[in-house]
Amino acid sequence: MTSHDTAQRVLAGLDADLIQNLEALYQDLHAHPELSFEEHRTAAEVFRRARELGYEVTEGVGQTGVVAKLVNGQGPTVLLRADFDALPVTERTGLPYASTNEGVMHACGHDVHATCLLGTMALLAGARDKWWGTVLAVFQPAEELGQGAQAMVDDDLYARFGTPDVVLGQHVMSIPAGTVACHPGLAFAATDALKVRMFGRGAHASMPEAAIDPVVMAASTVMRLQTVVSREIASMDRAVVTVGAQRAGSRDNVIPDEAELQLNIRTYTPHVRAAVLGAVERIVRGEAEAAGAQRDPEIGTMHTFPLMFNDEDACARTLAAIGDVIGHDRLTDPGASSGSEDVGVFGTSANAPVCYWLLGGIDPDVYAKADAAGTRNRDIPQNHSPFFAPVMQPTLTNGVTALTAAALAWLGQPSHPASPSA
Repeated sequence: MTSHDTAQRVLAGLDADLIQNLEALYQDLHAHPELSFEEHRTAAEVFRRARELGYEVTEGVGQTGVVAKLVNGQGPTVLLRADFDALPVTERTGLPYASTNEGVMHACGHDVHATCLLGTMALLAGARDKWWGTVLAVFQPAEELGQGAQAMVDDDLYARFGTPDVVLGQHVMSIPAGTVACHPGLAFAATDALKVRMFGRGAHASMPEAAIDPVVMAASTVMRLQTVVSREIASMDRAVVTVGAQRAGSRDNVIPDEAELQLNIRTYTPHVRAAVLGAVERIVRGEAEAAGAQRDPEIGTMHTFPLMFNDEDACARTLAAIGDVIGHDRLTDPGASSGSEDVGVFGTSANAPVCYWLLGGIDPDVYAKADAAGTRNRDIPQNHSPFFAPVMQPTLTNGVTALTAAALAWLGQPSHPASPSA
């Protein structure tokens, strides 16, 4: 029996009953999103379902994370990761199972990730005669803050549950459902999220001469920051500088004392990161000085994400297995993403290879129509949009299929020892 035959036999368990169960779970998770490190209801539901499947389950790892372990004889340890936190976004999809938690939404598809992992766990638990080794299912909190993976590692993840031979995972994206995209090598950018406070002197709106206006100071800073990438970064390098929030004042007739900016910076190399951060600090301090500020601005880091690398050999092995079950014509290489991910922390901290791929979540016909019209940016909601709504099918079925095939590519099988170095 080939590894492909094994995968097909295991995937035969993905029947109508399991699919219906997973769809109900997905709708429940989508309707009840929870913010980073507040995923208590979600964690409890994951804990309950994983235990019913026969896994040894531990809650509260890295604050709100869940680890489910299934030992099935001697063999490789395969870490399957799903994040499950949501975003502070007000949902506007109009779905019948839209968020019931005002101002919080699964706008990045982490509900898809958790659902697919539980589906794969069910298939592997029901087919223990077809593989051996250890499945380590990690449900991670606080990916949106870039803190959850490190929190779980710092909570003695590997000392308590074993060190993996490989780290596997997936992220639903605005690409056609039924497809999988993966880029070997540098796959996701580093992120620096900064909070900038700029200080002026308040006064009545009718007397601006008595003030040092932080609104104007901040506005000038925002415009000047637009030159960092266009004028200070080489054309062959890549970087993104976004001012995602600007806050100042509370009344039309009051010039406030201070203004706040929140910046999101994406870079792909350490030297470009250093150049961008240096330019941002220089511009912020320079604009404050030019405005006559009597107090230096404050620049603080809210969170960071490291660069995320996909191991080339691990990707080749994993994608070959996924392609065997979904069709190799449905595999694409999207290139390096400007998004960021902390899944790589699990790999680097264990000295294990990582393969992390993108899972299509958009109706293929809708995507093809927008692509043909050149209106994808307008018509296809992206992750973090209040309109982001992956279609349940074939997204969930494809996600479970891909993750299961990937796991089996590394677990031991009767005709396929699957040693970590193979």
